[in-house]
Amino acid sequence: MEQLESEVLPLPPRFRFRDLLLGDQSFPNDDRVQVEFYVNENTFKERLKLFFIKNQRSSLRIRVFNFSLKLLTCLLYIIRVMTDNPAQSAGASHSAAQQNYVLYPVFAQVIVAIISFLETMLLMYLSYKGNIWEQIFQVSFLLEMINTVPFIITIFWPSIRNIFIPVFLNCWLAKCALENMINDVHRAIQRTNSAMFNQVLILICTLLCLVFTGTCGIQHLERAGKNLSLFTSFYFCIVTFSTVGFGDVTPRIWPSQLLVVIMICVALVVLPLQFEELIYLWMERQKSGGNYSRHRAQTEKHVVLCVSALKIDLLMDFLNEFYAHPRLQDYYVVILCPTEMDLQVRRVLQIPLWSQRVIYLQGSVLKDQDLLRAKMDDAEACFILSSRNEVDRMAADHQTILRAWAVKDFAPNCPLYVQILKPENKFHVKFADHVVCEEEFKYAMLALNCVCPATSTLVTLLVHTSRGREGQQSPEQWQRMYGCCSGNEVYHIKVCDSKFFGEYNGKSFTYASFHAHKKYGVCLIGIKREDNKSILLNPGPRHIMASTDTCYYINITKEENSAFIFNQEEKKGGPAGGLFDGPSQLPVHSIIASMGTVAMDLQNTTPPDAPVGKLVPPTVNGTGSRRPSIAPVQELADSASILPCDLLSDQSEDDSVFTDEKGHSSTEYVKGYPPNSPYIGSSPTLCHLLAEKAPFCCLRLDQGCRHNSFEDAKAYGFKNKLIIVSAETAGNGLYNFIVPLRAYYRPRKELNPIVLLLDNPPDNHFLEAICCFPMVYYMAGSIDNLDSLLQCGIIYADNLVVVDKESTMSAEEDYMADAKTIVNVQTMFRLFPSLSIITELTHPSNMRFMQFRAKDCYSYSLSKLEKKERDKGSNLAFMFRLPFAAGRVFSISMLDTLLYQSFVKDYMILIARLLLGLDTTPGSGYLCAMKVKEEDLWIGTYGRLFQKLCSSSAEIPIGIYRTESHIFCTSEVRSKQDSQVSVSVDDCEDTKDKGDESRNNDPSDHPLLRKKSMQWARRLSKKSVRWQGASRDSNKENAQRIAQQRLNLYRRSEREELSELVRNRMRHLGLPTSGYDEQNDHQNTLSYVLINPSPDTRLELNDVVTLKKMKLSGCYVYKIQTCNVNKIISCFCGERN
Repeated sequence: MEQLESEVLPLPPRFRFRDLLLGDQSFPNDDRVQVEFYVNENTFKERLKLFFIKNQRSSLRIRVFNFSLKLLTCLLYIIRVMTDNPAQSAGASHSAAQQNYVLYPVFAQVIVAIISFLETMLLMYLSYKGNIWEQIFQVSFLLEMINTVPFIITIFWPSIRNIFIPVFLNCWLAKCALENMINDVHRAIQRTNSAMFNQVLILICTLLCLVFTGTCGIQHLERAGKNLSLFTSFYFCIVTFSTVGFGDVTPRIWPSQLLVVIMICVALVVLPLQFEELIYLWMERQKSGGNYSRHRAQTEKHVVLCVSALKIDLLMDFLNEFYAHPRLQDYYVVILCPTEMDLQVRRVLQIPLWSQRVIYLQGSVLKDQDLLRAKMDDAEACFILSSRNEVDRMAADHQTILRAWAVKDFAPNCPLYVQILKPENKFHVKFADHVVCEEEFKYAMLALNCVCPATSTLVTLLVHTSRGREGQQSPEQWQRMYGCCSGNEVYHIKVCDSKFFGEYNGKSFTYASFHAHKKYGVCLIGIKREDNKSILLNPGPRHIMASTDTCYYINITKEENSAFIFNQEEKKGGPAGGLFDGPSQLPVHSIIASMGTVAMDLQNTTPPDAPVGKLVPPTVNGTGSRRPSIAPVQELADSASILPCDLLSDQSEDDSVFTDEKGHSSTEYVKGYPPNSPYIGSSPTLCHLLAEKAPFCCLRLDQGCRHNSFEDAKAYGFKNKLIIVSAETAGNGLYNFIVPLRAYYRPRKELNPIVLLLDNPPDNHFLEAICCFPMVYYMAGSIDNLDSLLQCGIIYADNLVVVDKESTMSAEEDYMADAKTIVNVQTMFRLFPSLSIITELTHPSNMRFMQFRAKDCYSYSLSKLEKKERDKGSNLAFMFRLPFAAGRVFSISMLDTLLYQSFVKDYMILIARLLLGLDTTPGSGYLCAMKVKEEDLWIGTYGRLFQKLCSSSAEIPIGIYRTESHIFCTSEVRSKQDSQVSVSVDDCEDTKDKGDESRNNDPSDHPLLRKKSMQWARRLSKKSVRWQGASRDSNKENAQRIAQQRLNLYRRSEREELSELVRNRMRHLGLPTSGYDEQNDHQNTLSYVLINPSPDTRLELNDVVTLKKMKLSGCYVYKIQTCNVNKIISCFCGERN
């Protein structure tokens, strides 16, 4: 028993897993039952129902057959009426009538009637749902019985074969059959039909049925009266329904008159309902935008623009930039947006210029139906833009990512151009063909603005399409030069196809760049090998030009649109010569090229054995008696002059230890890649790093710790001026602000301390990313708090960068989003006039409020100039605003055109990233600036400077940042010439030469007023009133000077009050007041950028504001410095690359 109990009996076969898998069916006791499903559908009725009703294709055939039958009955009725003679039929005998009966198509009508009757009864049986009376009293069933049953009766009762049957009523049954047929057509092909198409079809069919019914009814009833023909009855119905009513044809008997009354009443009831439905659908279609037809998509080219909310500024920026290229004029733009069209957008799209080329579709990118409406699979490109005005920018990025995924899933071959806001979300759309991360570009551009003035203006003008015609009618010379230079762009061409660069095949890159600029006025900035996808910006003389290389150059227009005129005679009767035989021979419109690309440090253009930072002229026999000469640019690099250099070494420094001014501490710097990146997808950049990471407590500027006791910027004793960044939060984009300022090619002694003034304290993740960089600190505070600004060391700062806050980007009134930022910056502009403030705004149109002066006539004239340029269709109407021209204001929306230009120039994003230092390519250069000092003016012109830089240090200049002194006149003394009161550099020099007497009469010529007593100021103010009244008849120039002096004195007294306020707050905080100097002022200068100017443009040293006992240079030169991975020759040593 125990053995039997211990034995485990095998499981029944139905429980064996092996048998279940193998499907073993050899079990003798199998109790499975076969079940058949859908038994009801196997009945005869269900099969008929499936064939006639449920199945789309077979049902469509039945409905087409039914529609054809109804049309056939109407046609047979017309034939019978046209072949019938009522008079002969009434007077003939019975036998004659039977003979005529054979001639009529009665037999065909009978056969058709029988088929229609059987079909109707069968469909009634199949659609029976328990209520027979509901089906009997349907209008369609009653009409069917009226038109078929009498014909069937005539088969068995021949005597009534001549009875009138209103067969023409079959037209209404044909109308119903047509509607059902259209629905089945769309069901069969699995496509959604257009409600507008269906409604238009119903309306047309209703009109035709009304006209046909009235025509046949009146014709038949008038057989007893005027005996109208079928065509005459048709004419009467058209005249009547069109409300014309000529009166030449009228019904004579009361039955026909009654029929006309009935038809008019039916039309007055039915047609308005149809029109109302049609108008409603039309309005809805106007909101949704309809469809982009498949035929147009296959025969015409179009791009799709996907946005969350379409604003008028975004739309106009896209359209103006997209259609600025000649080869895109035949393209169509399909806008796919989930929101209803804005009123302003609707008005713009009704303009004939855009109405024929722009199609607005309301729909979602996440719906395949809407993508099909936009014909995304046939589009040439898809632009997906983020909504930067959203409060939650991360949520806006998530929406953009889903849209990109949806488009890639629906149309894998469609090129994608994606705009993303946050850098940490960039890797989600890495599959896109072109991606622009807003915060990456924004922070890198703001960072370079601190070391290379007006970089933001430089890049903005570069990525905007313009012909350089802005400001050409202005009386101001700087506006004409600045506007002409703004028309330059980056183009590309192969060496073998180029007339600009073809002759330099086999020569060095530096030689080709200099001579192309000298001969044609174009600036060669980069190259790309055929076997390499990387673009090299200024690879230096080591690179030898090959015929298969692709050149990237800056010019007013591309080479294909340029005309070459050689052997042009000089206008002054000089001999014939080349295009560059004299400075006047080079046409300005063809030689001004746009801004450059990669960077370099022009401060290090020193020849061997020359003082650092000076372009010292060479001398002959130790004397300077001869005009200085510049060495020619070599065709090929001299290998003897190219010395090896370690990438990690810095020949500009004697050691790697940095000691602050007071000797408080020494810090060792190393070169390497940052160990912690705050987000995925950041490009690795070699930087100056700390040998050991700084503790988090040491990063706090305003609080001491156990490592140091410093609590303000003054205590640190920094050698260089601070760079303060005001932001709301420590986002990952701030990392891209620090990296360009700590890049390995920046000399250690020129590194500026960076202070992050944050509204919200940063998290540990961000601190971990920045703790490896030297001289980077943070502090909690805001720019609207004077104490925070003073504690972070604003009086020791050279640049203050104000980043647009995310919380203020959305407002009830869109353009009010910048209100708080503008007012705060204006306050700092008044409190710290010597501070260079770089501001980011949400809307570019608000830059006119930066450094606002209520009674400044010059700003008023610039506003009028901006309006004129906008009326002319300029895309850069805002470029003449002084803060933008000087690079002190920037809006990220200006860079939207970078993504649009990439559709035509697929290299633009890569060049912009290399220019801003976001990407680093081995062998490529970098951007920096050089100050033109008084000892550098021996060079003379921009062309000679180009030669000097190319021959000495292989650097490529790409533009000039020029500062001029300027007197801003007020409205009180506005002249008749539209307040164009400006003092050029030459005028200032002439004024200095007039002697002491003129200087005493015009003390306001100098930008800084000397300190005078308030009593003397009031006395002088009273005198100036009498002087002004007397000079109205004698000397208006004197009146302007006296009024300007009075205004400056008023400003002076106000400035003293502000300075006293700042000093009191500094004393309250325990800060030394010796560093605050209110005398330095930038308010009497204007600055602007000249991008790749003419070679004969003279270098000038302008009178500008004195700052810290050092003349602020009035001229910066942008240049591209070479950078080689294996060999780097430091410019401090004067060695050649």
